[in-house]
Amino acid sequence: MGKMQMKERQISSMEQTAMRVSKISIVVNVLLSAGKLAAGILASSGAMLSDAVHSASDVFSTIIVMIGIRMSGKAADREHPYGHERMECVAAILLAVVLALTGFKIGASGLEKISSGNYGELAVPGILALVAAVVSVLVKEWMYWYTRFYAKKIKSPALMADAWHHRSDSLSSIGAFIGILGARLGFQVMDPAASVVICLFILKAAYDIFKDAIDKMLDTACDPSLEKELREFVLIQSGVQGIDLLRTRTFGSRIYVDVDIRADGSMSLREAHGIAEHVHDEIEGQFEQVKHIMVHVNPA
Repeated sequence: MGKMQMKERQISSMEQTAMRVSKISIVVNVLLSAGKLAAGILASSGAMLSDAVHSASDVFSTIIVMIGIRMSGKAADREHPYGHERMECVAAILLAVVLALTGFKIGASGLEKISSGNYGELAVPGILALVAAVVSVLVKEWMYWYTRFYAKKIKSPALMADAWHHRSDSLSSIGAFIGILGARLGFQVMDPAASVVICLFILKAAYDIFKDAIDKMLDTACDPSLEKELREFVLIQSGVQGIDLLRTRTFGSRIYVDVDIRADGSMSLREAHGIAEHVHDEIEGQFEQVKHIMVHVNPA
């Protein structure tokens, strides 16, 4: 099997992993949002209803992630000779926008109730809302770590954005729990106040997702530790006497590398080309997130 075929098989496996994680995420969020919606209605809790809306938005955002990952996995074509990896970043940006709009809506609802000043007229949430908040925290924390594990494994920015969406839901459920508990203790304003706190958590998560996606869209250099690892790996390759230049840039979830190596200036063109080809193949084999490598040889 050729190296190109191996790389394509790796990409296909990564896409299948992302799809599996996303499908599990959708099922969990549908069940969780339905449960929280029922708890919010039956227990008369605005904070729990806001939390249910947040979980429901997770379903839509995960569908966006799935579409982005599916499109980013398409092979290069004439109009897109460098592939479609940046579609994952587009999916992450759309997810951040949906998350921000959800946060603003939840925050506006809470502020409206607080500004009314009629706290005595607000309903006291039932115990069911507290139970739902605890269940939500546990489930969403598990989903965060589960999704984060596979996002890091396949190096998917869109899947990592979805993981942080789960974490924001977990944090918002903690806010809902505190608000509901406070309202049950006689401080009814705590329930709508919790919605405002939830809003802030959601907006912070949306900002982090958006910033990370934009950084990847703008060909930002890779992490210094990865560049150091690349440099050390190139230097131990046969025939390489030094490195004059090493540059990296992110391209969606993949990496592009440009490296100028030094080699014996008295060798033939064929020998120099062989060293460059060897360095290229070794980097591609060792670093699966690297999509393209350009190796230039300078005489030592």
